[in-house]
Amino acid sequence: MSNNIPGPEFWQRVDAVVNVANDQCDAATANEVAASTLFAAARFNAFLLAKGTGNADNMKGEREEALEYFMAQFRGMMSANLD
Repeated sequence: MSNNIPGPEFWQRVDAVVNVANDQCDAATANEVAASTLFAAARFNAFLLAKGTGNADNMKGEREEALEYFMAQFRGMMSANLD
C-alpha cells in the first residue's frame, strides 16, 4: 500500500470482498476460494494496466514494471495481514 492512509470507503470495499469470499466458503474449500479471489485480483489489475496503457504495445512495455509494482504491493499487504 502507498503512504496514503486509506479512508473508510477503502475498508468498506475490502470488507465487501471478504464477505463474498466468506460466503463462498459455504460451497467450496477456503483454499479454492482463496485461489479464485487471488486470480480475480490479478485479472482486475491486468485490466487496469490494459485500460491505463491504451493499447497492446504500450501494455507490453509496461508489463515488467506493473509486475514489480503489484507483486511488491501484495507482499506488503500480505506481510501486514500476517502481523
